[in-house]
Amino acid sequence: MKVQEFITKLNENKGASLLFEYIKGNFAGRNYHLTEIKNVTFKTVDCGGNTNNWKETHLQLWESPNEIDKEEYMTVDKVIAIIEKVHRINPLWLDTDVKIEFGNENFPTSILDIASLKSTSNQLIVQLTGVKTGCKASDVCGVKIEETKSESTCCSPTSGSGCC
Repeated sequence: MKVQEFITKLNENKGASLLFEYIKGNFAGRNYHLTEIKNVTFKTVDCGGNTNNWKETHLQLWESPNEIDKEEYMTVDKVIAIIEKVHRINPLWLDTDVKIEFGNENFPTSILDIASLKSTSNQLIVQLTGVKTGCKASDVCGVKIEETKSESTCCSPTSGSGCC
């Protein structure tokens, strides 16, 4: 989902509580805060020597240990206000993919995609999903994507694949 599309959906749900479902049935606690918005540039080189460049926007969520007993979720309006404040200071890249950075004591910090948004009468639920890693240079490695069942296929010193 692009940043502009996410903002549009937020604006369509003003007044609602904003919930983040990081695993089916598991939500960021009511004590979460939107602590940082990051314009992120990636410049990478894969194991085949190919360069890759792209940009993303990350929204970082944090659960405050001082607000464990908080009864209400952050509202869409509050998140919109934070986004607008950040955008005035450091313009957001509206055409990039938006990702959610989240972790807590039960879930390792991860960069998650937005799988879908579910709107009810008083809530906007952002359903998140993880993204599996993959080999961008599988053509160089000679490893077919459907055959990458173990890490040793590509990077084993004895595999003779020419990768890594």
